[in-house]
Amino acid sequence: MRFRLEQALIGGDLGLNDLPAAWNDGIKALLGIAPPDDARGCLQDIHWYDGLFGYFPSYTLGAMAAAQLMAAARREAPAIDEALAVGSMAPLQDWLTQKVHVFGSRYGFNDLLRHATGSALSADAFEAHLRARYLG
Repeated sequence: MRFRLEQALIGGDLGLNDLPAAWNDGIKALLGIAPPDDARGCLQDIHWYDGLFGYFPSYTLGAMAAAQLMAAARREAPAIDEALAVGSMAPLQDWLTQKVHVFGSRYGFNDLLRHATGSALSADAFEAHLRARYLG
């Protein structure tokens, strides 16, 4: 919903004064609730009232990349989950050091992800993560 509202604002299809009502209508349609005020509605996070647009799609891309990296790490270093269960980050940190950190800024995002995971950015690992986390 944020992305669609951002597109409408930037494209001139939605006026700034109309944003609170558009937000409230969207939340009502999606979740069946209405925020009690703009502070808990369209202004509930810092981005828009600070003039920052386009952040939410980049968060999704980051979450997708993180899920893909974690899936690759688990494939290549099966001890990661056992270590995390007892509070040890060492196996994951070792994998990240070998596959990501050692390269610094040598590679761009896409090349680094492909190098570390063996494939280009994909929603597959993120979808699997969401299904496992929320659908059990």
